[in-house]
Amino acid sequence: IGIVCSDGIVLGADTRMSLDTFIASEEAVKIFKIDESLGVAMSGLGVDANYLVKVLKLENENHKMEEGIPMSPSAAASVLSLILQENRYTPYLIEAIVAGINKGVPELYTMDAVGGSIKESKFTANGSGAIVALGYLESAYKEGMTVDEGVKHTAKALQIAMARDAATGGSIKIVAITKKGFKEYTKEELDKLAK
Repeated sequence: IGIVCSDGIVLGADTRMSLDTFIASEEAVKIFKIDESLGVAMSGLGVDANYLVKVLKLENENHKMEEGIPMSPSAAASVLSLILQENRYTPYLIEAIVAGINKGVPELYTMDAVGGSIKESKFTANGSGAIVALGYLESAYKEGMTVDEGVKHTAKALQIAMARDAATGGSIKIVAITKKGFKEYTKEELDKLAK
């Protein structure tokens, strides 16, 4: 899940990795830090997601050496889109959400496995539980919501998806990307915000 907030971006994901009815892991990492102002969340095949994250991190480091600043979310989405388009006949089996802060402005992109990229102005979700999560977010999202509100709604959307979609489960991971940087919430922080 990705949500645009007035003061940043919230990314959230479950930790279940499944293959049809087989649960391979309840501790899968689906949200990745590319830089302090840039992150990506991926669903799909874990090995493909990990490879693409490594490429994005290398591209970001090259960009910092050449330009002196990290890639913007739009630049990261463009790089990822090109990689996915080049491999469309033997695609990486992922869906991605690219998110971050660009000159103080939150940006959110949703991407499919063959490089289609859409800039989102409110929220997005992908993976098997996306339909359920999007249903909740349609009614809960409000323009100008804060990161704290976004975290609460992301957690609730994930809880609902975990209850209704067998391939969504494990635990909840949520990060916020703001002007202060990339922050992963602990279970205790999430419990406190849920009250």
